[in-house]
Amino acid sequence: MTPLLIGSLGTPELIIIFAVIILLFGAAKLPELARGSGRALRIFKAETKGLTDGDDEDPKVVEQREIEARDPSTGRHDGDA
Repeated sequence: MTPLLIGSLGTPELIIIFAVIILLFGAAKLPELARGSGRALRIFKAETKGLTDGDDEDPKVVEQREIEARDPSTGRHDGDA
């Protein structure tokens, strides 16, 4: 059986870290902290993806897409005057 290794941290070190986190924040706060961290990572990922995808596009086109995404009823279609 091989020990769980993350970098130079072994299983005993990870158990101690988790115990300290539980003592500091309490068991009831851990799901809330995990949710907040997940949201922050999701937002960060979306923003960094938006930065890399939007570099080659015209800013006016990007702005129009954002407006249409917020309110699709304002968007024009090919058959509109």
